[in-house]
Amino acid sequence: MKKIAVVGTGYVGLVTGTCLAETGNNVICVDIDENKINKLKKGSVTIYEPQLDVLFERNLKQGRLHFTTDLAEAVEQSELIFLALPTPPGEDGSADLSYILGVAGQLGHMINESYKVVIDKSTVPVGTAEKVHKALAANAKGEFDVVSNPEFLREGFAVEDFMKPDRVVIGTSSSRAKKIMEELYLPFVRQGNPIIFMDERSAELTKYAANSFLATKISFMNEIANLCELLGADVDMVRIGIGSDERIGKRFLFPGIGYGGSCFPKDVKALVKSAGEVKYDFQILDAVMEVNETQKSIMVPKIKSHYQGDLKGKHFAIWGLAFKPDTDDIREAPALYIIDALIEAGATVTAYDPEAMDNVKKLGKKVTFAKSQYEALQNCDALIICTEWSVFRNPDFNLMASGIGSKTIFDGRNLYTVDQMKKLGFAYYSIGRKAIRKSKS
Repeated sequence: MKKIAVVGTGYVGLVTGTCLAETGNNVICVDIDENKINKLKKGSVTIYEPQLDVLFERNLKQGRLHFTTDLAEAVEQSELIFLALPTPPGEDGSADLSYILGVAGQLGHMINESYKVVIDKSTVPVGTAEKVHKALAANAKGEFDVVSNPEFLREGFAVEDFMKPDRVVIGTSSSRAKKIMEELYLPFVRQGNPIIFMDERSAELTKYAANSFLATKISFMNEIANLCELLGADVDMVRIGIGSDERIGKRFLFPGIGYGGSCFPKDVKALVKSAGEVKYDFQILDAVMEVNETQKSIMVPKIKSHYQGDLKGKHFAIWGLAFKPDTDDIREAPALYIIDALIEAGATVTAYDPEAMDNVKKLGKKVTFAKSQYEALQNCDALIICTEWSVFRNPDFNLMASGIGSKTIFDGRNLYTVDQMKKLGFAYYSIGRKAIRKSKS
């Protein structure tokens, strides 16, 4: 059993703290947001993530998971200190390290006697571990080591990814810290998946490289989808054809309206910025960002073309606001870009999402929110699908047909087949596949 402090109770921090408690460790999570801490103490999970609530309630009840706003108290009780703090992108794309280095400066005053391992869990640029070490060393009187331990959590599968990781990456040059980290993670890799030890800089770059490669894969497939439409090919067939190649694999080959969320956009920008600082022109990632920016609103020209360029007075239903299913995260969500474009063109919008509506309401957009996916369809001219929630995959098409005035669907996630929509009599536009056009309304 390890005594652990997790600084930051956002997405990464809360999942990390809860999952570490699940394997018998004593975990105390710290945040400056007193309101959030009070909610957590009362058993209210402050983010949506499948399975998290079950583990959270169990470990809170059994006394392994604690919450406080007192950083000094948490540090005094812990031997391992995880930094799970935000690293938002600056205007130039660089990662803002002010939260991490600010906390590191505070921690330095608190490391007095017992040995501590300070662990960077946040996604950070190469060289951050050295900066954290310097900030700590300025005031620390006791011994400590700084470790880079990047997270590889998929939103919607974060608990599964943490509890059964395909690999654990740990960057440290300290044999003492290495032993402690290995003991901590052994319960999570009992099936034989590797704990990979490396230097701190390599661990930091591994995280950015992984996310940037996946973003590249998505953007490449979106480019192929756009080309399929021009050449009369079917992207579903192309996807299956190349996905069966073991060197490529099936995952991240589904075309759509671009990637979003907190990781890919931020991490690609940060890696390009880091490359620029050493005068390297990362041309592939420049193109990835450009493709993704265009892809977010790729449906808008199709919508305008269907209505011969005039969207004034048209009313659209939108299914899905989160950037992906099984999360309430709307950061860089393509749906937001589409909504803005529709409203600017004179249209109105009613939206439904199983989890993300409250977050969109906070943005103050001129959108009506429905209580169900079918309520959103009332009196609409067309449906636009922006997120591939499971509940949208097998809907009642009769209800849809009666709600959508012109039986027109713009599917940004290719949830249905072209043949299926043709038989049902819908006008149907998707990504990288033949469109079914009907008379305009």
